[in-house]
Amino acid sequence: MFRTRLIATLLIGAAVTAGAAVPAIAREQIRIVGSSTVFPFATTVAERFGKNSGFKTPVVESTGSGGGLKLFCAGSGDNDPDITNASRRIKPSEVKKCAAGGIDEIVEIKIGYDGIVLANSAEAPQMSISLRDLWLALARNVPAGPGKTQPNPYKTWAEVNPDLPNVKIEVMGPPPTSGTRDAFAELAMEGGCKTFDWVKAMKKQDKKAYKALCHTIREDGAYIEAGENDNLIVQKLAANPDAFGVFGFSFLDQNADTIQGSLINGVAPEFELISDGSYPVSRSLYFYVKKSRVGKVPGIEQYLAEFTSDKAWGEEGYLADKGLIPMNDAERAKYADVARNLVPLKLEAAQ
Repeated sequence: MFRTRLIATLLIGAAVTAGAAVPAIAREQIRIVGSSTVFPFATTVAERFGKNSGFKTPVVESTGSGGGLKLFCAGSGDNDPDITNASRRIKPSEVKKCAAGGIDEIVEIKIGYDGIVLANSAEAPQMSISLRDLWLALARNVPAGPGKTQPNPYKTWAEVNPDLPNVKIEVMGPPPTSGTRDAFAELAMEGGCKTFDWVKAMKKQDKKAYKALCHTIREDGAYIEAGENDNLIVQKLAANPDAFGVFGFSFLDQNADTIQGSLINGVAPEFELISDGSYPVSRSLYFYVKKSRVGKVPGIEQYLAEFTSDKAWGEEGYLADKGLIPMNDAERAKYADVARNLVPLKLEAAQ
C-alpha cells in the first residue's frame, strides 16, 4: 500500500507543468503495520491518541507479523512504516535484514500477553483436547510407530481420540506470514509433538527434521488458511457449528456471546489463567519502532507514551478491556523506560 501511494505521488508530480516548483510535503501521520492480533490494541491506542493529543490519528494496517516486519525492514523513508506490531519476537535474521535496509536502531516494546485459542460456536459442545491430540489432528505427518511417520490419515476428531467429537476436522487459522501461526506451531503443535519420546529425542539428533515434523501443518483441507482477518474467522464459526478457529484471546473475549474457547490440557483460555501461565498456549506481544523516524514524523514519542501509560496497558487500562493480558508492574516499568528513552534493541538480545 505504501509503495502504491508513492507511485501515485510520483505520477502526480510528473504531471505538473514543466518548470513548476513542487514543494516537498513531510508526512504528518505515523504509519503502523503488522500483527492482526496486536491490530485491535494498536488501533484503539491510535484512535485515542488522535482524538486527545493534537496529532493526526496514525494509520494502522493489519499485514501479519512476518509481512509487517518485511515492510518495516525494507527502508526508513517516508514511504516505509515507522512502527510494526508483532505477535512474536523479531528474529535475528529480521534484525539483520533491517540493518541491510539501513535500519540499525530498533526499539522493542513488549506490550503484554495473549493466549492462542481453539474456538468454536457457542451453540456447539465445548471441546476439551490435549496438545498431543491437537497436533495429531493438524500435523502433515504423524507417527506410524516408533521412528516412523505417515501422511496424516485422520479425517474426524474421533479418529484421533475416541473421546473427541465424531465430526470432520475443520480448522480455520492464520497463514504462514502470521505471528499467531508461528506461535501456534511452536507452542501448540510442538507441545503436542514432543509428547512422543522418540520424536522428542530427534531434537538433539536432527533439529531440522524435528522442527519440520512438529511445526508443519497439513494441507489437505483439514486446516484452512483464513488470511489475516480474525474477525472473518469469528463470523464463519458462528455460521458453522462443526468448525474451529485459531486466533488470539482478544477475539474470543470480544465475541464471547457467539463463540467459546476449547479447554487445552484441561485448562480454559481465561484472562487469569493466561496471565499466570497456567494456560499452555500463551505468548508475548510486541511492537517495534524505527528510532531514526522519531523527530521526522510528528507524534511518535507521544504515541509511545500513550501506549505505555497505565491508563492504556495497565491492569485496569482500556486495553485490558479489549482483551490484552497486562504485564506485571516491573515489566511495564521496564518497557515504559525503553519507550521513553528510545533504547535500541541489541542483536544478541533477539537471539
